[in-house]
Amino acid sequence: MVFSSMLFVFLFLPANMLSQILLPSPRAKNVAMLIFSLVFYGWAGPRYLVLLLGMVLICWLGAMFIEDAPEGRRKLWLAVTVTLCLVILGVFKYLGFLLRNVQWLFGVPKVIPQIVLPIGISFYTFQLISYVADVYRGEVQAQRKYWMLLLYASLFHQCIAGPIVRYKDVNGDILARRTSPEEVSAGVSRFAIGLAKKAVLANGCAVVADQLLLSDAQALAAVPAMGILLGTAAFTMQIYLDFSAYSDMAIGMGLMCGLHYRENFDHPYMSGSVTEFWRRWHISLSSFFRDYVYIPLGGSRCGRGRQLFNLLAVWFLTGMWHGASWNFILWGLYFGVLLALERFVLGPDRQERLPRVLRHGGVLVLVMFSWILFKFTDMALLGTAVRGLFGLNGNGFSSAAVTLLFKNNIYFLAVACVACTPLGGTLRTMLRNLGRKNGLVYWLDAAWEVVHPALLLVLAAMALVGDSYNPFLYFQF
Repeated sequence: MVFSSMLFVFLFLPANMLSQILLPSPRAKNVAMLIFSLVFYGWAGPRYLVLLLGMVLICWLGAMFIEDAPEGRRKLWLAVTVTLCLVILGVFKYLGFLLRNVQWLFGVPKVIPQIVLPIGISFYTFQLISYVADVYRGEVQAQRKYWMLLLYASLFHQCIAGPIVRYKDVNGDILARRTSPEEVSAGVSRFAIGLAKKAVLANGCAVVADQLLLSDAQALAAVPAMGILLGTAAFTMQIYLDFSAYSDMAIGMGLMCGLHYRENFDHPYMSGSVTEFWRRWHISLSSFFRDYVYIPLGGSRCGRGRQLFNLLAVWFLTGMWHGASWNFILWGLYFGVLLALERFVLGPDRQERLPRVLRHGGVLVLVMFSWILFKFTDMALLGTAVRGLFGLNGNGFSSAAVTLLFKNNIYFLAVACVACTPLGGTLRTMLRNLGRKNGLVYWLDAAWEVVHPALLLVLAAMALVGDSYNPFLYFQF
């Protein structure tokens, strides 16, 4: 089950919200939320649920052992718990990848086991690791009730597509569960925006991207350079609109029931440097690697050589987190090299000398190229796409079919492009400021606040009913 489905929007979510409204106590609300979350996560099959239950059990016990152990043993229990979590993640997500590479090098094993990747395993594994690490650091107390830790790990709002939520950020909300009409209204609006962003804009961009960034090598080699560029631009918008839409919906659903999740995206395509881009893109993941990998390795507090090692190690792991494939490792190291160049070669002073528009344009080009690396898990297809971008496949510059596809989608792509910017929020702020001085504008703004969630919901429903194409990008995570 995914958020952008009719079953979820019109049955599962309303039933969950009804339970949160009718049940009187925080404990009762939490029990209901846990049941709904387990049903949601187990919808794809009970084997996924068993793994989640086991992982939570390991971290529940591990955190209590850490908290209760004498000082000399606490680090040992931390290492054991984190290692067990990473081994489980490694077996389910990376064992097949490792064995395929060993088979390619040495011819063994003859048969590679087909291991099904559990949905959302990377998200909840990182959440549980952050919980255990925070208990070790003394930042939170170990949760003594297994079912409460299970609730934290399985919250259906964010367990399969993020954001990565830290225990210390939501523990108070889970225990207290206070909601207000203003927050419920804001949550409904945020969810409706995210659903429309996913169902209308992201899925529409996916249709354009998939017509040009083809999965057949011979067909991809024939796509003109402008077609590769147009497909890359569409995929660039798709991946942002899709991923940020799921974060919008998660944040909105959290507000509806008294849970406050941190922002995960801050209009990253408006960045003036690659460093700024990663402060704005998938904030919960980049902050996780910063706090639990980069800083413990020494961060920026050591010599330049060690800093470079720390940086590349983090970005190698970031690439691996996104999928068990060489293209993701290449994608991660690509950003690691760019960030190292910005830090050690260019420096902030040299970057600031360039006009903002040039810095912004340069970052967009670099980021768009990175999404080609991200898109193709087949390295042969990736090579074909990169060559095609520069016309090295004998594919020419453009074609009538590419021109027609662009003309047919130009207005839609323009709207999607605007949706990737803060223009909508800026106009809304201006309208609210004007409403403080003008009564008519104030009432128009108030009416729009009531009406627009329903309009967006209807628009999204029409898109979902009229088109069965609804890709789920995060399965590989």
